[in-house]
Amino acid sequence: MKVLIEKDYKTISEVAARMIKDEIERKPNLTLGLATGSTPMGTYQELIRLYKEEGLDFSKVTTFNLDEYVGLDRDDPNSYSYHMRDVLFNHINVNLENTFIPNGKSKNLEDACASYDKIIRDKGGIDLQILGIGENGHIAFNEPSDKLNIYTSIVKLDDTTINANSRFFNSTEEVPKTAITMGMSSIMEARKIILMAHGKKKAPIVKRLLEAKHISTYIPASLLLLHPNVTFILTEEAYEA
Repeated sequence: MKVLIEKDYKTISEVAARMIKDEIERKPNLTLGLATGSTPMGTYQELIRLYKEEGLDFSKVTTFNLDEYVGLDRDDPNSYSYHMRDVLFNHINVNLENTFIPNGKSKNLEDACASYDKIIRDKGGIDLQILGIGENGHIAFNEPSDKLNIYTSIVKLDDTTINANSRFFNSTEEVPKTAITMGMSSIMEARKIILMAHGKKKAPIVKRLLEAKHISTYIPASLLLLHPNVTFILTEEAYEA
């Protein structure tokens, strides 16, 4: 595990984007795992800049997003499918046919979950996975529990997650209560992982994670401590004890 401490959000965004750029230039047909939420937004803005100003080529890149809300159409402004097109895909030269997001509107959600895992396998797995971390230690929508899903699954969102995500909706009541999330297997099988965290609210869980002596399903992110190639990119605020 490698830990990088940077002064502010702008800097961790730039550091993460440069790491992604290096991986794409090393392997132009990179399979890239993407996260949503507020944490990676600065990184996506920097990737757009790298594309427009430095010619970073996404034409052969394949992307997989971690999760999607159940019940939202892909054109719903609150869906992650719409969100990713709005904040990244529409601004770079990625082939939209090579961008994959779970289908939360499927008539058969279990089939949609199994299909997502199969596509990941068929593409050879994920080369580089970008992660944020929830205040409760979740990664993707794998919430703290006495057991964690191995494969892409339908999950009930924790109240802390619903409250945190309510800032993107008109009210807490509008936040979907269930989601499809990539399971721990696909995440842990990624050949390289970058986890980003910023802000004082993330400091307690980051401290627990970095000081952990044991892994726990009640801190899903603690499983990353077993991964052979994971980098934590943290702001000074998020790292404060």
